[in-house]
Amino acid sequence: MIPRYARPEMTAIWEPATRFRIWFEIEAHACDAQAALGVIPKESAEAVWRAKDVEFDVARIDEIEAVTKHDVIAFLTHLAEHIGSEEARFVHQGMTSSDVLDTTLNVQLTRAADILIADVDRLLAALKARAYEHKDTVRIGRSHGIHAEPTTMGLTFARFYAEMDRNRNRLEKARWEVATGAISGAVGTFANIDPAVESHVCKQMGLRPEPISTQVIPRDRHAMFFATLGVVASSIENIATEIRHMQRTEVLEAEEFFSPGQKGSSAMPHKRNPVLTENLTGLARLVRSAVTPALENVALWHERDISHSSVERGIGPDATIHLDFALNRLAGVIEKLVVYPEAMMRNMEKFRGLVMSQRVLLALTQKGVSREDAYSLVQRNAMKVWENGADFREELLADPDVTRALSPAEIEEKFDLGYHTKHVDTIFARVFEKQPDREI
Repeated sequence: MIPRYARPEMTAIWEPATRFRIWFEIEAHACDAQAALGVIPKESAEAVWRAKDVEFDVARIDEIEAVTKHDVIAFLTHLAEHIGSEEARFVHQGMTSSDVLDTTLNVQLTRAADILIADVDRLLAALKARAYEHKDTVRIGRSHGIHAEPTTMGLTFARFYAEMDRNRNRLEKARWEVATGAISGAVGTFANIDPAVESHVCKQMGLRPEPISTQVIPRDRHAMFFATLGVVASSIENIATEIRHMQRTEVLEAEEFFSPGQKGSSAMPHKRNPVLTENLTGLARLVRSAVTPALENVALWHERDISHSSVERGIGPDATIHLDFALNRLAGVIEKLVVYPEAMMRNMEKFRGLVMSQRVLLALTQKGVSREDAYSLVQRNAMKVWENGADFREELLADPDVTRALSPAEIEEKFDLGYHTKHVDTIFARVFEKQPDREI
């Protein structure tokens, strides 16, 4: 993982030193449980814990692995160098490598999920604050990129808040899904280790025992976890794309904060580009790239193979580190986003009332005009606006077929912006007040 898109707290979870520390804790807790069962001497379990303050030498473990071609054996050999071979002979009793590797991976993923949930909380706070700030800031809504009907900037922020709130719920479920451990021995039958050992280790490591694990924890759990990260990444891109659109010169309803001394282009000094949200779009692609390999990891040969191992060594750190960085970058973008209400109104008025066409259509039908005829009447006046820059209201007032059904006052009333914002408070209540179906 390159430092450019990494934050220290998340990166630390995936450092070799952290991984070896978790390995040690799993082995030490297992020894405690074995000693309680009388399988190994209590003194041997205590001897293992005497290494708890040791900083395991990553280079030394790598040196041993170069010979053994086995990472867990290399670690156990290095541990024996600290506690002595006599006591070390009781370490890893009845366990298999996957007991350590899979349980460790799930500890790392749950810790990563905790950070990601906190990241989403920061983003939610920013979106909520901006939503209320611009609750009544009217802007044009667009469908297919074309002017549609009025909405508000607050509703835009609220929509993204609701989406990210769902993502928080999904992350909590994904964390729960992957928070299992397995200390069940070769092929998962507990033949050489008591299930009580697994229960003890999982409790100490903050996990639940996996109900049935063969020799590995089932990878459908991990597939769900990484799929959730992919959904969150897509939501990040959704928000980033809207900001990129708003920052286009022809739109310019909002833009990323441009700090003093910042440069937008090496060639064109006038440029202020949406570089952060473009970066977020790219990071979202990287996070989603982990989803398909995670899904393909579900199918393993018999009790296990290790085709999933190399995949997870890559996607575990990469997806969580990228997503952590992206969530924090997006929160910063939202917190500092510069919004231009005047530009929003100018864009609204660019087509001189055209966006009120549906209100006129519905009013005509209420007066007894067939929907087909009403549509034709409204559309023929609307096309004059598109093609000739006419004023929509004036064209309607000058059309005798329209005025036969609607009085001038009734036509004027159809151009009231407040009509389109009358239910904003209702929508905000739905989004920001806790709803039962939003609980995990």
